[in-house]
Amino acid sequence: MTSFNFGELQHELEVTATNNETGVSFNGKSLKLNSEKDAEDVCEEIKKCPRLDYLDLEGNTLGPDAAKALSETLASHGGALKRALWKDMFTGRMKTEIPKALEYLGDGLNIAGAHLVELDLSDNAFGPIGVQGLAALLSSSTCYTLQALRLNNNGLGISGGKMLAKALLDCHANSSKEAKPFALKVFIAGRNRLENEGATALAGVFAKLGTLEEVVMPQNGIYHPGVSALATGLSVNPGLKILNLNDNTVGPKGAQALADVLSNFPALETLNLGDCLLKTKGAMVIADALGIQGNHTSLVELNLAFNEIKTRAVESLARATIDKTQLATLQLDGNAFGEAGRNALRQSLKNYDRIESLEQLEEDATDDEVSGEEDEDSEGDGEDGEDTEKEGSEDDDKENGTVKVNTNIQMSTIPKPKKPISVKEFLKEPTGENFLLLEGDRASKLLEHVKSIAIEKNSQDPLQYIDELLPVAMKVSALCGSGYGDIRVEAEKLTDQLYSHLFDYATTNNQMSYVNNNLLVYLGLIKGENKNSNKADWNLEGCFKALEKVSQQDYFPPLTRAMLKLLIERSFPAKSKTYDPCYDVKMSLKTTLDRLQAT
Repeated sequence: MTSFNFGELQHELEVTATNNETGVSFNGKSLKLNSEKDAEDVCEEIKKCPRLDYLDLEGNTLGPDAAKALSETLASHGGALKRALWKDMFTGRMKTEIPKALEYLGDGLNIAGAHLVELDLSDNAFGPIGVQGLAALLSSSTCYTLQALRLNNNGLGISGGKMLAKALLDCHANSSKEAKPFALKVFIAGRNRLENEGATALAGVFAKLGTLEEVVMPQNGIYHPGVSALATGLSVNPGLKILNLNDNTVGPKGAQALADVLSNFPALETLNLGDCLLKTKGAMVIADALGIQGNHTSLVELNLAFNEIKTRAVESLARATIDKTQLATLQLDGNAFGEAGRNALRQSLKNYDRIESLEQLEEDATDDEVSGEEDEDSEGDGEDGEDTEKEGSEDDDKENGTVKVNTNIQMSTIPKPKKPISVKEFLKEPTGENFLLLEGDRASKLLEHVKSIAIEKNSQDPLQYIDELLPVAMKVSALCGSGYGDIRVEAEKLTDQLYSHLFDYATTNNQMSYVNNNLLVYLGLIKGENKNSNKADWNLEGCFKALEKVSQQDYFPPLTRAMLKLLIERSFPAKSKTYDPCYDVKMSLKTTLDRLQAT
């Protein structure tokens, strides 16, 4: 690991001004707010807050009666509210309760005359019926000033996507009449099964706005007709910096549609088309569009992993990076280059002085040298077929997806296989499914494993124990970003136990500086001594989400909080703060750290 100057950092922390935003947070308190009486504590905190810039209710569960009480309080004390941080707020609620609760909250904000800048309702699987309760708020003057709308993992389906599009178009029309045109910058709607129809409806919104800087819509079952519509709608948004369509079936036809409009986005910093079935032809048209000299010189991340790309595209991909001096991440793993293709890719990138940006090439779908080139006209099974697309319809959503009509439960779950696994097996492949298979007292089992490994390597050195424990904590905390509620909840509990033990051990052995240094490296906030030390094999988004909760615990060291805050602020270039794929979770963590520092 690198030797980091914590003395210098401490000095910077002392002179760094605190964030000016104030507000109320009950993040992660797991409160069950059913009645108006249940909401009294939250209402009192709102009333006592001198200026309510934000209201963070993530990780609690809110019923209509409690929402009504909050609404009345917001009506009189919520005029200054800018950020409504309402993720994961309806776990276990009946589907009929959620629209009413959302209506109450919206009414309170409208009466107060609030002007929202950010609305985050992610991880609330309320489906199309939830949009009905949200529509009045989205089309009202409260949202004329909205800059960031985050609706990730809401189970919207096709009809929900259409209703959302109508509400946003109404907002634009209403605000334009008052000479305050709706100017949304950030739109997040991943894992919503919008499909072609929902995507096309939203594309109409994008065409009206012209102000978008970040659009994130992974895992939505969108095929090339929907992608083409999105390309057309986005083409009038010249400030676009981030486009993430990961895990949709873009195909060569969709790739061509995107390539045709890429020149409209001179400020593009992140393009994520991973797992989009681009194939060789699609990858080449994207690469050729990006490779036009003088275009997209701000590109920082390009993800074309797992796309069945073969060797013929290697030179085009490498040429696309020639003048991309800011390119930090090039993901091409999981394609079909074969050994010769991978070697050719590395050599070309070396020739263009871009090899440092290339992520690891460990997986190869097929051996290109044996299998030969694919049929370039093939878009993938079902790409043009109505039957395949309808498999992901909102009716399936209601029966099998995140919106469970029969059970009225709003937490996603996956079937739990029966055969348990060992700690060693879990750590080798730390997936959500394997986590659930690790039965019994998970904390004791993991800590015993860490202790035994440390003893084997060097029983006298406390640093060895820390070196073994920190990666375990990272792998567990990464699961806190899971879309499955049963995995996420259990991972959050275990992460809390592991961090508590880690900081207690470090304090007892006078090794907090060592822990802080390694933690920051593992989070990608500072560099290690060698390049590979920064190649985390865990989901950093989940790690940052976990820190948002554990950083509020009494055991969490104040200096560690301060270092995280400062280095998160440093982790974005001064000229732009939106290209990082972990931007949202980092900023959410920063908001929490700002609040903790101010109290």
